Amino acid sequence: QVQLVESGGGSVQAGGSLRLSCAASVYIYGRNWMGWFRQAPGKEREGVAAMHTSGGGTYYYDSVKGRFTVSRDNTKNTVYLQMNSLKPEDTAMYFCAAGRPGSGVYPLTASEYVYWGQGTQVTVSS
Repeated sequence: QVQLVESGGGSVQAGGSLRLSCAASVYIYGRNWMGWFRQAPGKEREGVAAMHTSGGGTYYYDSVKGRFTVSRDNTKNTVYLQMNSLKPEDTAMYFCAAGRPGSGVYPLTASEYVYWGQGTQVTVSS
């Protein structure tokens, strides 16, 4: 029923690129915001990027600005995260999520997201 399916993770060397995909069911896709989050071992989950599925507004975590790009294909109910110039500190499990952050709430707030994918591992070696 309610599904978010991520793909595209893998292992790359520093400076390399990966593109993550998140395919969502139509029901979820209508819930305004799609976000990408990551969690490294021993660390809290942090927001990486988010996109409004209709308006197209985007937000990025400071450390990924200029390197990561979030985009969408509404015909496929899919959101992408293009990651360039990857660094070892980008190593984490990456999750996509769907939610409706309230007005005035920072769109990269994990607690505002209701549906989550299973995650895809990204490993960047130096």
